[in-house]
Amino acid sequence: MNEVLLIKNGEIALKGLNRGSFEDVLMKNIRWRLKKLGKFEITKAQSTICVRPVGEADLEEAVEQVGKVFGIAAFSRALVTEKDLDAIKRDAAVYLKDALQKAKTFKVNAKRSDKTFPFKSPELQQELGGALLEAYPHLKVDVHHPEVTVTVEIRDTAAYLHGAQLPGAGGLPVGTSGEAMLLVSGGIDSPVAGYLMARRGMKLSAMHFVSPPYTSGRALAKVETLLEKLSGYAGDITFYCVPFTKIQEALRDHCPEELFTILMRRLMMKIAIRVAEREGIPALITGESLGQVASQTVLALAATNAAADRPVFRPLIGMDKSDIVQIARRRAICTISL
Repeated sequence: MNEVLLIKNGEIALKGLNRGSFEDVLMKNIRWRLKKLGKFEITKAQSTICVRPVGEADLEEAVEQVGKVFGIAAFSRALVTEKDLDAIKRDAAVYLKDALQKAKTFKVNAKRSDKTFPFKSPELQQELGGALLEAYPHLKVDVHHPEVTVTVEIRDTAAYLHGAQLPGAGGLPVGTSGEAMLLVSGGIDSPVAGYLMARRGMKLSAMHFVSPPYTSGRALAKVETLLEKLSGYAGDITFYCVPFTKIQEALRDHCPEELFTILMRRLMMKIAIRVAEREGIPALITGESLGQVASQTVLALAATNAAADRPVFRPLIGMDKSDIVQIARRRAICTISL
């Protein structure tokens, strides 16, 4: 069976003269995501990216991986067949058998990119719909709320048959909006903040501060697990683990207790900026949410910002904890108990 993945661009479609560069980055990201699953031929034509397995490539796993690539609005697992009406009728009835047997209603959607194909889209819909009704007499046509939508696309080189589209991750391809350093605390807030900024096309690095014996190896392992989950969407993440014990003890011994937290956060910001400057990273990301804890008031955030010489993105700033938890669970970023 000759199956492919047909990928529809999301927000990229709204780009102008630089649209091609966004598509090139998206295709590069897809190749990176699929490289461990075997050989895939990835091509672009008529506003659609086609992923074709070669040899023993794992298409099942490819479906899961493609669903996590930012920049994709939707995609379909499709059968490639001849641009011949009889072949389309025959193959649609067989390829979509499982879905059609379970459904009560359906409709046919035809897209004719190749205008030399002898049947126009409405005619093709009628012909294929009639053939499917003959093959599955229990079905009824419902053009408004069908349980199954059968789509046939007539393109330059072949016809493609598929059922429902699968949702993509949306957003912009990672790497099209620059790079930022994500400050990771060990909770779920910062990984969710990283997820949201990666979805806007940012490549991520990450920094975590450790203070043994005040923080444990288990806490570091938790951070590494969260970043591993996040990398499933954001791609490779360079990780910086910074020893902070001596600084923390100096603050404890020489600073007023009420200023301890804000001074510690300012110093963390300065360290992150120094590393970001060395590595050419132009921005920072934090998981702060306004008013969530005492150190995240307007004045406290302003004091922290004063230590920064570059943009600090806070995508969670207007979210409450339930919003953040919902994203973490829905995207399986967090596998720990909340």
